[in-house]
Amino acid sequence: MVDEKTKRDYSILLVDDDRFLLDIYSLKFKECGCDVSSFTEPEKALEKLRGGLDPQIILLDVIMPGISGFDFLEALKKESLAPNATIIVLSNQGQDEDVKRAMALGADGYIVKASAIPSEVLEKTMAFADKKISK
Repeated sequence: MVDEKTKRDYSILLVDDDRFLLDIYSLKFKECGCDVSSFTEPEKALEKLRGGLDPQIILLDVIMPGISGFDFLEALKKESLAPNATIIVLSNQGQDEDVKRAMALGADGYIVKASAIPSEVLEKTMAFADKKISK
């Protein structure tokens, strides 16, 4: 159950090749009042962004077929796509070098999937977004 403190109307782009996790996270964010676009293929998500999709939050995995989350971040930066979005990497890759690389490429936050249940992912994502958007 979502209470008024966690209710938000952010637009969110989720990119993860794991359909099951994508569905769980999509449901969590929709229950919270967010508008969610989700993609299992990072190339298709980039296509949507190039076509004008401008989410307030982008949540993406690192290890995906085709292009990696790092490649995705590089494309966002290079092409100035969703320049005001809060970008959060959601990955099982939690080594320091992965976190540092993601942050250097413009991520605002990093969540390790294995150490966060979906409700914690929701809370952490909202905290990162609230902090950036309130600046």
